Amino acid sequence: MTFAILLASLSACASAPYELGVANSDPYEDFNRNMFAFNLKVDDIVVEPAAKGYLKLPQVSQDMLTNFSEWTSLPSTSLNSALQGDAENSALGVLSFLVNGLTLGMADLTDDTDDPVQTNFDDTLRGYDVPQGQYVVLPLLGPGSTRSHSAWLVDTVTNPLRFASTPAASTINTVSTPVRVVSFRGNHFDLINNVKYGSLDPYSRTRSMYLQYDANSGDVDDQSKDDPFNAFIQSQE
Repeated sequence: MTFAILLASLSACASAPYELGVANSDPYEDFNRNMFAFNLKVDDIVVEPAAKGYLKLPQVSQDMLTNFSEWTSLPSTSLNSALQGDAENSALGVLSFLVNGLTLGMADLTDDTDDPVQTNFDDTLRGYDVPQGQYVVLPLLGPGSTRSHSAWLVDTVTNPLRFASTPAASTINTVSTPVRVVSFRGNHFDLINNVKYGSLDPYSRTRSMYLQYDANSGDVDDQSKDDPFNAFIQSQE
């Protein structure tokens, strides 16, 4: 689920060069606006209240949940790094997953080593010059392109954690998405709410942000030990 993650894109200001291409990039605007409104309702009823509860937790508990959500993405990072020809990052992902798995990812036991740069199948397709496609907003999944939504499906189906048959792996798979959504929503609570409730047209700002992020993804500092989307969000704050 990328809804809560991409909802953070409400934070960006519209950028003229991207607005010029809106007619071509957003041919399904009526449908997209309806889906965006639906997703905001889901945020109102489910995600935002859950994020408020997350923020009431002690800071150490918040850090543990954030670490857990990052840890569960490491198998996908390792797989996609291999597909991108980045053997070093793939190996770092495997190492971090195995070592931090001793605490189910809730504590970073690899502080003295380099952290893997998070990546996904959308990055892999971008690296092979697969076109972005059209801008589409899907229920719960939120804003994206035909390429990114397809890549999300591939990442979901091929995540190595899905093939583990142990009860622990099944539990991790069940809780990983809600934890990722709520922790991200909570970690960017004020930023998201400021635009969600204060923007005249949150949809347009979200669309502009997404198109800008996608166009500049290749420029995100590869040495940043953070999720590329997170890094881009932070650059807008």
